[in-house]
Amino acid sequence: MPPEKAPVRGGTRHASGHITRGTTNTNRLRRVDRWIARHPVLRRTTDPFVVDLGYGASGVTAFELEARLRAARPDVEVRGLEIDPARVTRAQEQLAQVRAGRTPFAPDAHVTFARGGFEVPADGGRRPAVIRAFNVLRQYDESDVAAAWAQMCARLQPGGMLVEGTCDELGRICTWVEVGADAVPRTLTVSLRLTALDSPAVAAERLPKILIHRNVPGEPVHAFLAALDAEWTRAVGTAPFGPVQRWRTALAALAAAGWPVQARSRWRLGEVTVPWSLVAPR
Repeated sequence: MPPEKAPVRGGTRHASGHITRGTTNTNRLRRVDRWIARHPVLRRTTDPFVVDLGYGASGVTAFELEARLRAARPDVEVRGLEIDPARVTRAQEQLAQVRAGRTPFAPDAHVTFARGGFEVPADGGRRPAVIRAFNVLRQYDESDVAAAWAQMCARLQPGGMLVEGTCDELGRICTWVEVGADAVPRTLTVSLRLTALDSPAVAAERLPKILIHRNVPGEPVHAFLAALDAEWTRAVGTAPFGPVQRWRTALAALAAAGWPVQARSRWRLGEVTVPWSLVAPR
């Protein structure tokens, strides 16, 4: 079923975008949350205001995001945005339960909820350091992505970032693009649960919208995933030492072959980051 179309209005505010399916699961976004928590953009900003855009049918992802980021920035503030007014009402009811101490989340969690979309509304015109938009653009056409990125990035602080990506329902297969405040993509990250992983090529099923239809011969992202899968297969001899060792061996082989794989400190988590130029659509 196609997503419900905007415009959706509340008061004088116009929310830009479509209402998504709203699938939400506890811990679904833990991989990207922990990546954001370690990112220099969050650690260096003078105003750690973060937006969880399109959180879905439950506000749980916003509460989890705040809990994970406050370990790095105790002064972090998270605002959840949704187009659907019913979802905002539901999240505010959940927030009341958090404030009352009836949930695992800190009663003083710096979380608020409001109605909004790609225009990223904020009180007083405040600009976020980070916008996380996960499983939002998956329901759009590839041709819509650049305009959505530009609209969101126009709301960022100077030096801020948009983290736009997709994951499976349990958060075991995740991919995301880091996009700068200039709306130019910088990197692609693939993050996989290594236990029982058969092939890293499974990431192709959850690529961001800008790439998911490009996983075909002749496209750079296809070449990258094929090379990663080939090195994972060749590293089978290290499997007795565990999947983390096999993953590290595969990535080290990629690096030795000249692939610009980054973030070695996070390889143990099942992650690999590459420059956008390596996978950009032709």
